[in-house]
Amino acid sequence: MKTPRAFYAPLAIGAPAPFRDLPVRLERMIHFVPPHIEKMRAKVPDLIAQVDVVLGNLEDAIPADAKVAARHGFIEMAKANDFGKTGLWTRVNCLNSPWFLDDLLEIIPAVGDKLDVVMLPKVEGPWDIHYLDQLLAQLEARAGLSRPILIHAILETAEGVKNVEAIATASPRMHGMSLGPADLAASRGMKTTRVGGGHPDYAVLADAGHDGAPRSAYQQDLWHYTVAKMVDACLSAGLKPFYGPFGDFSDPAACEAQFRNAFLMGCLGAWSLHPTQIEIAKQVFSPDPAEVAFARKILDAMPDGSGAVMIDRKMQDDATWKQAKVIVDLARVVASRDPRLAEVYGL
Repeated sequence: MKTPRAFYAPLAIGAPAPFRDLPVRLERMIHFVPPHIEKMRAKVPDLIAQVDVVLGNLEDAIPADAKVAARHGFIEMAKANDFGKTGLWTRVNCLNSPWFLDDLLEIIPAVGDKLDVVMLPKVEGPWDIHYLDQLLAQLEARAGLSRPILIHAILETAEGVKNVEAIATASPRMHGMSLGPADLAASRGMKTTRVGGGHPDYAVLADAGHDGAPRSAYQQDLWHYTVAKMVDACLSAGLKPFYGPFGDFSDPAACEAQFRNAFLMGCLGAWSLHPTQIEIAKQVFSPDPAEVAFARKILDAMPDGSGAVMIDRKMQDDATWKQAKVIVDLARVVASRDPRLAEVYGL
């Protein structure tokens, strides 16, 4: 365990100092783009205005013979666009792949000044973060970057889930974590081929009646435990938790339900793999206007967060003041990017 002073020291001579606090950015959806496909790169200028984060995907879903093209396509995409307030991320290949090192060695010198976050797949423990942390510092120093690049870990192995708290505190570069349900299911030996969402066989039965009538079954969430564990690890370390992919593009209602569950549990956003999921994420991960209005009532009635008041026949105290502040703070960030919601929120 590093001492506090050493924890925030740059890991290479000439590298930028780590952030003490994460930059405040709206990240309701991380939109995946396959950069080896030219027609997809051509859509990026329009995407920048629609999404909170554009991610160039270099890992899963990119064929092995297209890995180099995807890397070069991402560099071209980053150079060709001004991303403004929209985040630019890349998901590199996993550490034990033959492409990971070249992903970093080529991308950081070329477009490191534009890159906000490196998403690292299949993180097993803090040792994976330590390696990437040191490598990024060396490359930042060599490229003369003035701003540190953050790390976002994907939680998609049983080992990673076991070590989630150590991963969260491994480096001041840590931005947050995402649930990776497909690889995690395989790692755990789970009997499902679904990418996110529930499963009809993961259910509880209502109690049997005396009349012999059919018993109702209630489908449960396969990912509830892991999301809760990830949220606790992230929030206790000041990081941002995210739901990952929802693979059934033909079922927007189920996608919305899964995203909403994640939002209520503390996630700040989710991945969008298809354009239809962008609006779902915007709707779900932006606080409800009625909730914002009520939260503002609480803050107005308790400016310093102390004491207790009655609002609409409901008791409010310091605990509900904290809940209200979470909602209003998020609403302010959303309002800064979305003029329509700013008007609705009255912010």
